[in-house]
Amino acid sequence: MTASTPAASFVEPVTPQRLERAASALSAHGFSVEILDDAAAARRRIQDLVPEGASVLTGASETLRLSGIEDDINASGRYDPVKPRALAMDRATQLDEIRRMSASPDVIVGSVAAVTETGSLVAASATGSQLVGYAGGAALAIWVVGAQKIVPDLPAALRRVEEHALPLESARAQKVYGRPSAVNRLLIVNGEPFPGRGIVLLLREVIGF
Repeated sequence: MTASTPAASFVEPVTPQRLERAASALSAHGFSVEILDDAAAARRRIQDLVPEGASVLTGASETLRLSGIEDDINASGRYDPVKPRALAMDRATQLDEIRRMSASPDVIVGSVAAVTETGSLVAASATGSQLVGYAGGAALAIWVVGAQKIVPDLPAALRRVEEHALPLESARAQKVYGRPSAVNRLLIVNGEPFPGRGIVLLLREVIGF
């Protein structure tokens, strides 16, 4: 996507050819990549990929919420979910402990704001709580990405973050937390040096922001 491409393209699924192009580029950069039909398929696949009993952090993600993956991890009893434990802790006295356990779970599952056809992942966050795990803190990182998030390059990815994902996330945060969101932290993952550590599940359907 270039500056002349309409912003409406940020909500439309890309063609199968573009999806394959992104998958090939990600694979060339060391990611393990699978193209799946829909979120239901990703939900089943994650159950295969995440070991039972593993400590798992779910990154803030509409994709995970809408697909049911968030509930599978945090409420099924199959795993040791980090987020419910963190939410139950006292942020005034246990903030350091919350920070440490969020930074290095066995597995982090989330999504990103954009995937480029040149093989990069772009994630934005107001607090950065999930970005450490994405970048390398977690032993295994899994990203579930809807077909509307594929963009040609990094400039288009950054434009998608600012013009599309941020307004939607701000509206959600205002409703849930009483304050808007912000792109206070931005992570660009250009490659995965450890084979098998970073898994990208690209979907043929649209889901999430």
